[in-house]
Amino acid sequence: MRVAMLGPISWRTPPRHYGPWERVVTTITEGLVERGIDVTLFATGDSETKGKLAWVCPRPYSEDPSLDPKVWECLHIAHCFEQADKFDIIHNNFDFLPLSYSRLTRTPLVTTIHGFSSPRILPVYKKYDDRVHYVSISDADRSPELNYIATVYHGIPIREFPFHDGGRSYLLFFGRIHHDKGVYEAIQVAKKVGMKLIIAGVIQDEDYYKTRVEPHLDGKNIKYIGSVGPEGRGEVLGNAIALLHLINFEEPFGLSLVEAMACGTPVIACGRGSIPEIITHGEDGFIVNDLQEAADAVRRIGEIDRRACRRVVEQRFTSDRMVKDYINVYRQILQTKPKGV
Repeated sequence: MRVAMLGPISWRTPPRHYGPWERVVTTITEGLVERGIDVTLFATGDSETKGKLAWVCPRPYSEDPSLDPKVWECLHIAHCFEQADKFDIIHNNFDFLPLSYSRLTRTPLVTTIHGFSSPRILPVYKKYDDRVHYVSISDADRSPELNYIATVYHGIPIREFPFHDGGRSYLLFFGRIHHDKGVYEAIQVAKKVGMKLIIAGVIQDEDYYKTRVEPHLDGKNIKYIGSVGPEGRGEVLGNAIALLHLINFEEPFGLSLVEAMACGTPVIACGRGSIPEIITHGEDGFIVNDLQEAADAVRRIGEIDRRACRRVVEQRFTSDRMVKDYINVYRQILQTKPKGV
């Protein structure tokens, strides 16, 4: 089987720090290569893979302002589809733009929908629904207007997330600094319970950070440590008493939840989007409706067995399981009549 893995180019694959889509792409790619599948990764020129690397964009445009995103995205997608006949499957992890190329080749196109950034992009998915095989990352994130071949939950290489049997005296926010992710809400809960809060993540909304986050930072009780890369991720996640995920949007999946649980850290999250598919209330975390419930959950966090959090990831959210699921999707497509051809 020859697979073209079309990844995003906002960040390197694998990402140095932030880059959730890129992180999933590298996990799938390397897992496929380990199973002897011929994979060509279409990513930035500085990306790393044990498969074959194909690139036109030398560096991630989010790390180099001199690169115009539209220009390099155009060249990047075209570079993949101009070679489509070389592959049995193209696996698109680049959102909706590559869909417009799907009728120009007979090579089947699988598209993992990593969440809908806006309802305004849905018309593109609808237009190519008869040609592209859609994979959702949670049942909650499915659109009733589309057809899907499968739901494949994200998985992580669990060996990269060592288990910690006892958290230190801090709560943790781990994700992009944006209203959607509930950084301000995490701060309010930490203050309610009188506990230290560590905030880790890339600043995606500078105005939100300056008005809703920065005024509360004191370097001691509420501390921002920036974006944490792979080297320090396990320690930061594993040493927390709990991860606060008090979101203000419908979460498509929530990769940080799985990473925290792998380290033994329970999650306190608002039950929006995919959250109930990941967390079992009272067993590996708490699902809450408001800040008071979140504060009460912090006080009850000792009821959660940290080893139970780890077991959930071992059973449901490993990279091995994710890769096997995608191989099954590929085989299902290749064994049936091409969609829309």
